[in-house]
Amino acid sequence: MEKINILIVDDRPENIIALEALLERDDINILTTTRPNDALRIAWENDIAIALVDVQMPEMDGFELVKLLKGNPKTKDILVIFVTAISMDTEFALQGYQSGAVDYLYKPLNPFVTAAKVDAFIRFTRTQRDLKNKNQELLEFQDKLIKAKELAEQGKRIKENFLANMSHEIRTPINGIIGITRLLQLTELDQEQKEMVSLLDVSSNALLGVINDILDLSKIESGKFKIVRVATQVRAICNDVVNILKIKAKDKGISLLLEIGDDVPDTVIADSLRLNQILMNLVSNAIKFTIEGSVTLKVTSEERTETECLLKFSVIDTGIGIAKENIDKIFETFEQAEDSTTLKYGGTGLGLSIVKQLAALKNGVLEVTSEEFKGSTFSFSNRYELPEVKVSPIVVPAANDLKALEGLKILVAEDNAINQFLILRILKSWKIQADVVENGQEALDRLAAEDYNMILMDTFMPVLNGLEAIKLIRQGAVPGKENTPIITFSAAVMETDRQIAIEAGANDILSKPFDVKLLHSKIASLCMVY
Repeated sequence: MEKINILIVDDRPENIIALEALLERDDINILTTTRPNDALRIAWENDIAIALVDVQMPEMDGFELVKLLKGNPKTKDILVIFVTAISMDTEFALQGYQSGAVDYLYKPLNPFVTAAKVDAFIRFTRTQRDLKNKNQELLEFQDKLIKAKELAEQGKRIKENFLANMSHEIRTPINGIIGITRLLQLTELDQEQKEMVSLLDVSSNALLGVINDILDLSKIESGKFKIVRVATQVRAICNDVVNILKIKAKDKGISLLLEIGDDVPDTVIADSLRLNQILMNLVSNAIKFTIEGSVTLKVTSEERTETECLLKFSVIDTGIGIAKENIDKIFETFEQAEDSTTLKYGGTGLGLSIVKQLAALKNGVLEVTSEEFKGSTFSFSNRYELPEVKVSPIVVPAANDLKALEGLKILVAEDNAINQFLILRILKSWKIQADVVENGQEALDRLAAEDYNMILMDTFMPVLNGLEAIKLIRQGAVPGKENTPIITFSAAVMETDRQIAIEAGANDILSKPFDVKLLHSKIASLCMVY
């Protein structure tokens, strides 16, 4: 136990000796002096908790001494008890309390009263110090929490910036590869060239898929992943998944089947992009681990009312199956059922982890049943609202069937040479006149010199980036051109990217690699070409 320091100040040594005898105990240190000036020094040099001060002393009376102690920040918290033989009238007592004393002891000292009062103040001091220490510990803990929170937020910002930059640096060249591959597919090719271009398309999309998986996982972990529910055509999504992956299944010599119950509604309110992502991951995973036989995507309506339905999407395969002890493991990030699985079948171990987290975000249920060497069934169940008005199926034209947009003149601001080539070829195929510049400042200069129906603006460019250029245009940097429609291209993937672009003044945003049909639709809509 920490000892409490008590100071006794009295001009008569015999009084000091008497007090020391009364107060002697193991948990206190007693310091004494007969001179008030020495008392000030002792109080300054030592952590004094309680001072017993004689009132009448020749050098300086007790009232003056206490006023000096209370006037010093280092000694102001000392608990002072006056010791006096003077008769205590009201005025005298008031003077003592006003100077800062907390109590009086009267001579001749009653040993029981003296010991009791000092003991009470010792306990009070210990309580106060315990509270002070706990408050300090709490403050230090709050301070550590604040610093930890600041470090976590800083780390989060660094991670988001890294993701944005990495996404831009990686997705931009992939956008060029995929875009040019699609342009090649629209040209006249012999059979061997078609096969090579097809392989190039599959490989580049596979690479993009891995990158998207990593970025999606990071977005989910950082809380930046959002579910957007709109009218969604269930059969169309399932057909798209099967059609896209049919080639992959055919190459392995297995069948890819689709079964949709008659009572499954055509349209539900869902996040079509994330539903597509879940089904693509599950079906692709099933094909990967099926050597012979088939993979079936089955959709059933488990429950249905006038306003909602419970749909179950099951992916059934005749593949290698999963041992019971490994079923939980396959949903962990970067994990597969066994270490040899990666070597034999490939993959990052991200697909099922993302499916699990997407299912949770959608308030769905993900289940798996499997028998080793016989096959597996992965099921995703989710409750969906039904649209109040029946939605007619949308017929989307093929990329090479998009109508011309003659008469339009578009300014393209893009610093990547491959993307410049790609965008200009696409716009030319729609009979759009296009000019290209390499940064935001050049876009402002060209816009000042010529009239354009629209600007396609890359986000990340040297000299002046796309977002800053858009802000300047909207603020009137080019008089008369403030309302020119602008679509931004971005290889960044954070959910805030769209919001930032819209706040800067963009009319819309397209992610790289972009869908050609979507670009055509947005240009036609913003330029009012029907």
